[in-house]
Amino acid sequence: MQRAEERERFEQALLPHLDAAYNLARWLTHDDHDAEDLVQAAYLRALKFFGGFHGANARAWLLTIVRNACYTWLEQKRARGPATAYDEEIHSVESDTMAPEQSLLREEAQQSVRRALEELPVELREVVVLRELEGLSYKEIAAIAEIPLGTVMSRLARARERLHQRLGDCGDWEP
Repeated sequence: MQRAEERERFEQALLPHLDAAYNLARWLTHDDHDAEDLVQAAYLRALKFFGGFHGANARAWLLTIVRNACYTWLEQKRARGPATAYDEEIHSVESDTMAPEQSLLREEAQQSVRRALEELPVELREVVVLRELEGLSYKEIAAIAEIPLGTVMSRLARARERLHQRLGDCGDWEP
């Protein structure tokens, strides 16, 4: 009975964060399939060590595991060659009610932002993804990335500045 209760507690605490885990992994790896594999491995690791988890922030705990799995994978992959770029066209859902011109402009803007984000060094990209896409606080990002709060703020500022430089001229980015 105790095993069933722990499994239920695990599911309640961590399954709601599956999308956030996948989103972080996808942005760090640039590959859908690798992101899926890494999230699955992270969930298995989380399940294995869940008995020792007594914290209040399951999302931050899980994203730390996902982040560490991604960085380990990136180190191993670096020796094999560059990562494959994520293709937004395959995975985007466009509204049928949008005018063709609006749809094209929106798609071009999304691609510009995605390319600019992908060009950021991974340590800058991860803080942008965690802050802007996942809505985490600076404190949560510092805990996940295992860096000081000031480093989170400086990385985020540098990332935003680079994005602004890259996208500011074409009007696709508003910091």
